[in-house]
Amino acid sequence: MKKLSLLSAIFGLSFISAASAADITVFYSPTCPHCHHAREFISSTLIYEYPDLKVTEVNVMEPSTQEMFQETLTKCGFESGGVPVIVVGEKCEQGYADFMQDTLRQHVEVDLSDEQKAAAAENKKAMAEDAEKFKAEHSDRTSAISEYVVAAESVADEKKNEDGNVMWFWGLLIVLVAGLGYVLVRKDKKK
Repeated sequence: MKKLSLLSAIFGLSFISAASAADITVFYSPTCPHCHHAREFISSTLIYEYPDLKVTEVNVMEPSTQEMFQETLTKCGFESGGVPVIVVGEKCEQGYADFMQDTLRQHVEVDLSDEQKAAAAENKKAMAEDAEKFKAEHSDRTSAISEYVVAAESVADEKKNEDGNVMWFWGLLIVLVAGLGYVLVRKDKKK
């Protein structure tokens, strides 16, 4: 378990720290209504406004993402495990409400070039005029969102390591019980 957790944490931290200002990582729970609203805003608006934006969604209910989520909470300075946690470049937000939309846009724009900002302004204008038409013309943007998944091989390797650790534990326990039994039997024979 430690190997997979360490691997997840290292990958997660490198993934988050390697993200540019135009990349978003959303830590969410499938049962969280605020997470649903945040993900809806990002998937129906931000990915269309910012053509270079990449979004990674991380389901915190998956055991394989727990350590990554905890490391992110620490990195962001959040004491509670509330979701959503939205990481944009080096900026972190916890929770979501509609009034945060401009803040998220500002976080995305931090390191954008003037050309990228101009493209975003044009996209916002086109979205304001006819959002459905713009989305239909740019339907390829839905591929900007991906789900973080731990490779199946890592999970299988972790299972093998867990099974090996269990065998060591039971083996050691049997040796200790046998040793204790031997000491007790010898002690009784001496009397």
